[in-house]
Amino acid sequence: MSASPLIDRRHLEFALYDLLDIERLMRYPRFAEHGRETFDATIDLANRIAVEKFLPHNRKSDLNEPHLVDGRVQLIPEIGEALRAYNEAGFTAVMADVDDGGLQLPFVIATACDALFAAANLGTSAYPALARAAANLLDAHASVDQKRRYMRPILEGRWFGTMCLSEPQAGSSLADIATTATPQPDGTYKISGAKMWISAGEHELGANIVHLVLAKIVGAPAGVRGISLFIVPRYKVAADGSVGTSNDVRLAGLNHKMGQRGSVNTFLKFGEQDDCIGELVGQPHHGLGYMFHMMNEERIGVGVGAVQQGSAGYLYALNYARERRQGRHPDQKDASTPPLPIIEHADVRRMLLWQKCVVEAGQLLCLYAALQVDRAHDPDPAVQRDAALLLDLLTPIVKSWGSDSSLKANELAIQVLGGYGYTREYPVEQFYRDNRINPIHEGTNGIQALDLLGRKVMQQEGAALKLLFAAMSDTCLRAGDDAELRVHAQQLQQGMRRVGEVTRVAAQRMAAGEARDVLANATHYMTAFSTLTVAWLWLWMAEAASRNLALDEDFRAGKRQACRFWFATEFAQVEHAARLVGEVDRSALDMRPGWF
Repeated sequence: MSASPLIDRRHLEFALYDLLDIERLMRYPRFAEHGRETFDATIDLANRIAVEKFLPHNRKSDLNEPHLVDGRVQLIPEIGEALRAYNEAGFTAVMADVDDGGLQLPFVIATACDALFAAANLGTSAYPALARAAANLLDAHASVDQKRRYMRPILEGRWFGTMCLSEPQAGSSLADIATTATPQPDGTYKISGAKMWISAGEHELGANIVHLVLAKIVGAPAGVRGISLFIVPRYKVAADGSVGTSNDVRLAGLNHKMGQRGSVNTFLKFGEQDDCIGELVGQPHHGLGYMFHMMNEERIGVGVGAVQQGSAGYLYALNYARERRQGRHPDQKDASTPPLPIIEHADVRRMLLWQKCVVEAGQLLCLYAALQVDRAHDPDPAVQRDAALLLDLLTPIVKSWGSDSSLKANELAIQVLGGYGYTREYPVEQFYRDNRINPIHEGTNGIQALDLLGRKVMQQEGAALKLLFAAMSDTCLRAGDDAELRVHAQQLQQGMRRVGEVTRVAAQRMAAGEARDVLANATHYMTAFSTLTVAWLWLWMAEAASRNLALDEDFRAGKRQACRFWFATEFAQVEHAARLVGEVDRSALDMRPGWF
């Protein structure tokens, strides 16, 4: 792999080949035509396009956010140029079947490429990411005819796609959506309602936009059980696939954001003229389940984008700290000695090391989760089942821990630069602003914690948790031959026992009708679980790096030191957060509104 200003390619190569052993994917019939040469060439191509077409306008798109001219959304032209290069290289169809014009590459390779585009320009990368996820949903759940008319143009890069879930009055509470679908004699539906926070909801980048809209068919059951999914194009699409007139989808306003300003975010109204036509995807009242196909892909995408903003800040702060000279060591009293590069100061090293821990573990976590998508193509049904369980368990952690911790990494990058970091002349403040949305969208991190404790760890009597703990135990076993790493392995095993214990207690209490009490501490559970998982990832990296003598000595030593640092400074959170969960702390639950 060639060098990159967007990511540490040594770490990426180490994660893909030394740790995840992605070359084994070539044993699967779906990926048999590929090899390491193909994988590396694809990542190199993504890096080149990201550096040449995405990175140069990152600042310009931040300073020139989308605006309306004669009722149409205007974007800076560089966004369209970047997306043309992206589509011409085949990245929208990178995972699609060869028969559909795709490259049929593994999701883990697509994720590595996504990381490069996100590091270069998170706002611009949102457009193709949403389009590809929409195409993947259609591939999984749409009819053959719907795939021909809606999925193929997206894969060809001619059309774009969105997901339309939230509504002004409902937010994340999808049970309360009010958008309706009225059946028509020809089998279509008239759509009426409004959707808020729709990224890429209106623009002129393609000939059409395929909105995937959650709505309730008139007379449907209340709550989420009554939700269906509809294809609602911006412009009507004829039976032959040609684009026709407006489909009564109206832009009601643009949302002006703190960050990711190059990605247009919209308030859309459907059917104000009673002429918005939608096509049902799959069966009625199964829409939320179908939409989770796209939501889960986007949640991993949010984690990737967040980690890469953390990475961009870290790499910039690291280079700055090596070049910036200021101050002297506390025991250096001679003011005539030259100032030191600030990386010589212990607190600067602490901040950089924390960022390294978060960024490199976060990248591995995202790639490990992506690999589970690819393992679903294994011929063995048991492997398919295990991969699906692990992916379900890891998705809320990727999204929540990835965005929370990377935002803190961006904060520390600003701190490393000091006053300069707080100014717009340096990019680290934009990395922070671009990243701040990630703990919020695609399900807030509080919702992710509820999902993890309330559903994911409890499913099938904790089957997914058992699989993850088995992987952790394997790492502990391998680390046992190293005196220093053996101590960390023992800490990890103790943490596993503690998290396993509080998980059993939580399950018992929820089964006894105390769900509200237990879930009041879901965020603490997420903290314990995520900190434990990251400790495992660092032990895994340190052990593998120590074993591979072909790696650069500084690289190997850096992995061990980061592992040591995580266990020394962060691992204690496992016990503290687990205690709050196990004791079912009620301090927040019992706080009355009038007491604030």
